[in-house]
Amino acid sequence: MTINEVQDNIIDEFSLFDDWMDKYNLLIDMGKNLPVIDPKFKVKDYLIEGCQSKVWLYPEYDGQVITFSADSDAIITRGIVALLIKVLTNRTPEEIIGSELYFIDRIGLKQNLSPTRSNGLLAMVRQMKLYALAYKSRDAGHRI
Repeated sequence: MTINEVQDNIIDEFSLFDDWMDKYNLLIDMGKNLPVIDPKFKVKDYLIEGCQSKVWLYPEYDGQVITFSADSDAIITRGIVALLIKVLTNRTPEEIIGSELYFIDRIGLKQNLSPTRSNGLLAMVRQMKLYALAYKSRDAGHRI
């Protein structure tokens, strides 16, 4: 599936609920289903700056695609990072860098988060794109 197809599926899934409490519960369930990150990656190097909660994001790059794993000490934040991983994991650096994450606005996520959580969401997206940019730059350096 493409990034946009995954986003469209998320939009469909969230559209089943009218009430934001139900959407929060869906988000919490997604966080509960997030695979456990290896404890050795729950260190300062992988901590995302700008999040109210602690969020660890670990990228793994096999030369083709980036796979993300993550964890958070807050259940809503864990659900948010699970959503981002669902959209951006197993993608090439170019796909991640070029992605427009429209699902965030379409499901009303940004509007229904506190300002600090909303800033954290943006920090997570920024960090994922920065990892992709770093891997792309590293690859370009190998081709010279």
